[in-house]
Amino acid sequence: MKSDHFKKEIEWLLREKYQGEKTNELEKDIERLKAGEPLDHIIGSTPFLGCTIDLSFKPLIPRTETEFWVEKALKDIEQKEKEKPVKILDLFSGSGCIGIALLKHLHNSTVDLGEHDQKLLSQISKNIEKNNIEKHRSYVFETDCFNNVPHKKYDYIFANPPYISEHRLCDIQPSVKQYEPHKALFAPDNGLFFVKKLISESDQYLKPGGMLYIEFDTFQKETIEAYIPENKYDLSFWKDQFDNWRVVILTKKEL
Repeated sequence: MKSDHFKKEIEWLLREKYQGEKTNELEKDIERLKAGEPLDHIIGSTPFLGCTIDLSFKPLIPRTETEFWVEKALKDIEQKEKEKPVKILDLFSGSGCIGIALLKHLHNSTVDLGEHDQKLLSQISKNIEKNNIEKHRSYVFETDCFNNVPHKKYDYIFANPPYISEHRLCDIQPSVKQYEPHKALFAPDNGLFFVKKLISESDQYLKPGGMLYIEFDTFQKETIEAYIPENKYDLSFWKDQFDNWRVVILTKKEL
């Protein structure tokens, strides 16, 4: 099975990076694959909801689980946007994949993209340009969560924060541990530090009826459920395509 997977990765690499032409550079890249470097890093980009996400600054590689739930959320937002443009905040933006996919598929709405790693601010800007997003529809800013957030109320907040418990380091694939940014993966408090911060502080940035989407580790569902203040939010959870709990959705109660 491993051999079949490796063969498919080589075929994908040959097609996507070399347009089917076998070269000496391809052989070097195959050696990088053998050493465990992620295929997406070697290609230099990855697809995400019809967008091409450049990875040259080595952000967290967008996951198919994230793509799955963002597409589901997008369908709901597209219906709302038919009535009027919406304002969206994308926190822990990383490569910018979530916010850029929303901008790509929505037509008149705006997205503010926040990220704490300064070099990834350049990565986000590069991806906005790469996907032909009108500059006036996005704003990229540095933040560790809610610092420097523009003074406005949002219809939607999306967040894919670090949420893996540091105690689970031994469970993580070697290629992820070696090649992907740990700050984008691991968080204190059994992985829930930023999830709790988002839950406790987001209401001041959401309009009444506004929605907060947070990706989390499937093992955290019960703890998150117990942490939600019932007087502030209506609550629901989504599973990913692998039948694992993956997203919590909090809808701010109308006043």
